[in-house]
Parts: sequence; structure tokens; C-alpha cells
Amino acid sequence: MKDNGDDNGDGIPEPRRVSRLTELAEMADTPIPPAPPASAPSAPEPVPTASEQVGPGDAITTARRDFARLLGEFRRTAVLVPFDDRESLWTADFNGVRWICAFSDEEALARFAVARGEAGREWTYRTILGARLLDVMVPMLPGPGGVALDAGSADGVLFPPVAGIVPDEVVVGLGETDRVTRTQ
Repeated sequence: MKDNGDDNGDGIPEPRRVSRLTELAEMADTPIPPAPPASAPSAPEPVPTASEQVGPGDAITTARRDFARLLGEFRRTAVLVPFDDRESLWTADFNGVRWICAFSDEEALARFAVARGEAGREWTYRTILGARLLDVMVPMLPGPGGVALDAGSADGVLFPPVAGIVPDEVVVGLGETDRVTRTQ
């Protein structure tokens, strides 16, 4: 892999790194294992009693709160974004949305390359702040776009082109494939 610089908005370049993904894969005798869970619980949570059980509305509120935390963490984190053979950000089109592929670390990128059968080639990537991907790079895509973090892994996350994730001018309404222009 080859780090093609730092573009996370602070203007401080990161040291260049060059390695082959196969070097990461060859460090173990077995294929690269899946990424470990983000965090292990310290103690089992108590089972709620019938009067304390969470209702459907509470589950949705909890899920939204958890996703908001995840989104905030992503926005503050520098991720690896590989380049394709045309020296453009690596993207994938799915259901009318163009997804910028980003990875949490070299091991996640290596697992992606191995899964694609492309671990032997050199991968060029940049370190980019998650907020910069969502706020600057997604609006530059032709058509609707979002970010796919750790694509292909069990811990992968999608940041779709919806309100609260990407800038308002590139938000897509449900069921639409064209961008919606908001008026204020």
C-alpha cells in the first residue's frame, strides 16, 4: 500500500508509507481473520423486568442515539481511502448511490483486498478525516453519494446521502435517485 498524503483538513502531511497488502496477509499462516468487535462489554447488562422492557419507540430512539454517536466518531476520525487505477477515490455504485469506500485501518483495507483477490497489487490511499469525506468529497460526486466504512466486513457501516449525514444540498429523499434541492 502506498499512502498518498494526508487530506484531513489540518494541512499537516502524514509520513508516506509503502507496503504491499500481501505482506500483511503473509504475516499469518491463515487468511486474515475478521476484525474484532469494536468493544467488549465489561459486564453483562441486567435483563429488564416486564415493567422496564423497552418499547418499539424507545428502541428506535436508542438506535438513533447510537448511530449519532457512531457518526460523530466517524466525523472526527481519519480513515484510509484507496484510489482506483484512474487515481480517483475508490467508489462503488449500488442502487443508484455512489459509495466512497473508506477503511478504519490497513488491516481492514487488506481484508477488503484479499476478498477481492487483489492483495498482490500495490494500493495507493490517502488518510482523510471522515467529516471531510461527508462534507466535501460526497458533494463532489456525480449523483447521490455516501461513504461505506470497512466495506465487506461484518462491522461495516454506511453513511447514506440523507439529512443529518451529508450537506443539505446533496440529500436524497426516500425512493429518489436524483438529488433534492432544499429551499430555505
